[in-house]
Amino acid sequence: MPLDEIDRGLIHALHIDGRAPFSRIAEVLGVSTQTVARRYRRLSAEAGLRVVGLADPHRAGRAQWLVRLTATPHSAQDLARALARRSDTSWVKLASGGTEIIAVVHTPAGGADGRSLLLHDIPRTAGITAVSAHYLLHTYLGGPTAWRGRANVLDPRQRRQLTPPARENAAPSPATAATPTDDDRALLSALQRDGRAGQGELAAATGWSPATVARRLAALRASGALFFDVECDDTLFGATTQALLWMTVAPARLEQVATALARHEELAFVAATTGRTNVVAHALCPDPAALHHYLTHRLGGQRAIHALETAPVLRTVKAVGSLISSPGRAS
Repeated sequence: MPLDEIDRGLIHALHIDGRAPFSRIAEVLGVSTQTVARRYRRLSAEAGLRVVGLADPHRAGRAQWLVRLTATPHSAQDLARALARRSDTSWVKLASGGTEIIAVVHTPAGGADGRSLLLHDIPRTAGITAVSAHYLLHTYLGGPTAWRGRANVLDPRQRRQLTPPARENAAPSPATAATPTDDDRALLSALQRDGRAGQGELAAATGWSPATVARRLAALRASGALFFDVECDDTLFGATTQALLWMTVAPARLEQVATALARHEELAFVAATTGRTNVVAHALCPDPAALHHYLTHRLGGQRAIHALETAPVLRTVKAVGSLISSPGRAS
């Protein structure tokens, strides 16, 4: 399905504030609220558009591992789907001709509890021929930062109109510095399914009153402990060729290289990891020729990159949210 300026503007607006009322988005775009609601429902049904609410992993006491599995061709898709169904995984991808599975696994930070997937489940799964796990040390691009290919429609004035007040503050005060607790589990689970769920729905999911839901949402957002991300079919933005890039960078130059890569418009994710390759990035390009040009011209100019492995992504089995999809809803 082709996207017009209203579609693109709506998606850009959701990157800025995933819970912005349709009435506010409509005012910024210069269209009716009904038009925005109708476009959201259509994009949800036809382009996989979804807003998901996520706890900042560090604030929530969670560690993230980037796991690479090499599997036999006949078992890779079934294994990828099985990983995608788990609540402790995200960004499950089939890569390298369909024989490699790449996934982010979330575990409690600093403890052995919850690491069964890394230490027990994966090695005992038939069909897997190799496993490597890379601890995500620092994210330079990703999370609430939008891929620039989706967020290039609204002008600075429109962006200011949509930016939540909490994001305009340099830092939260101690009074507003909230950290997710076990009491927030039902709230966060509901937001991961649908980041635009209404306060009535969230109240039903948590057993709280709508006023309590509103206060807790505001506190978590103001402190940066909760953010909203957007899922959508990137091929509609011309990104038909994707690849994971595994790089070995001289440690003394890692910060400089990763910071430079985070400014590249071709990349949606850049992070420092443990392992033989210490920088990983996710590239989205219009076609194989564009990916080749990026690798040879832009990355080729980074002399501190000593080695580069490219793993083409065939399919994203699971993005950042749960597999349960929700229909678009007006607000």
